[in-house]
Amino acid sequence: MPPSDPPAATAGPVGGDAPTEHVPRPAPAEDAAPPPPDGPRPTVHHLGDRAPTYAAEPGALPAADPAALDALVPDTVLEGARHGSHTLRAASVRGDSARYRGEHRRDFLLTARFGSGEDALVLVALAGGDRAAPGAADAAAELCRTVAAAVGRSRDRLAEDIRAGRRDALRSGLQRLTDRGYGRLRARAAELGLAETEYTAGLRGLLLPVDPRCRTRVCFGAGAGGLFRLRSGQWQDLEPGGPAEPPPAADGDAEGGPAFRFRASVARTGDVLLLCSGGLAEPMREEPALPEELAARWAEPEPPGLAAFLADTQLRLKGYADDRTAAAVWEA
Repeated sequence: MPPSDPPAATAGPVGGDAPTEHVPRPAPAEDAAPPPPDGPRPTVHHLGDRAPTYAAEPGALPAADPAALDALVPDTVLEGARHGSHTLRAASVRGDSARYRGEHRRDFLLTARFGSGEDALVLVALAGGDRAAPGAADAAAELCRTVAAAVGRSRDRLAEDIRAGRRDALRSGLQRLTDRGYGRLRARAAELGLAETEYTAGLRGLLLPVDPRCRTRVCFGAGAGGLFRLRSGQWQDLEPGGPAEPPPAADGDAEGGPAFRFRASVARTGDVLLLCSGGLAEPMREEPALPEELAARWAEPEPPGLAAFLADTQLRLKGYADDRTAAAVWEA
């Protein structure tokens, strides 16, 4: 901020009619940092003509059980990394509705690096459940952990298939482990006496090779969520409407899980890949102001820091108060 004007000095006694003599403003220091060429990063309270119903900041804390404190879920989770030619930013934020009601965040975010050196594989898994379902939070966490454990055990084979471009093998392998994850959710729902729709979540996963020579990005998932790509300033929905391939039934099950989605593509320099839960995917598809604002904020080649990325994921719109979980990858 520029220095404020110093108080004016008067040439005569206070209350007199003598003219006032203003002291000139001092020149800025030569070593002061110049302002950004395009001005400071804009602060946006909300998008659209109407303000959201709920307050922007958290309200009541969720009720805690002293015998189950390990079940507490923080309001916000932030993660970031830089490997090879990509930079990762990820965040999971409790929705405005849950903040107002003092409820837990139901979305879950998991990031993991399996292996070391250029043979390592980075996994981002996120899941989000229906806020009206009693077991949504536990289902999202269990699904992410189940899938992540399976990916970690199969890391060598998956990394080899990605480098060799074996898309059919990747599709079938990831489809099997995804369906097994949903099979475990169905079994757990039966143990809890819940309907399958009350103990489930939408899943999105992203596999990123650490090797900078491998630019293949593999995305998979099922249920609610979305996958978008910002290329040359324009957003592309990589999961357009239409039927997705249903996975086969798990061992002994009469029916499989939700429709399976898979995409493997080669990243270009300057691409931004956005993976998100249903709470962010819906406004990305339904409210043009949101993708337009994000495209403007992410136009710079340098990825935003963690705090700036968190602010970007919390751009608010009236009618969208669910949890938001997002992972974005910037390609150098």
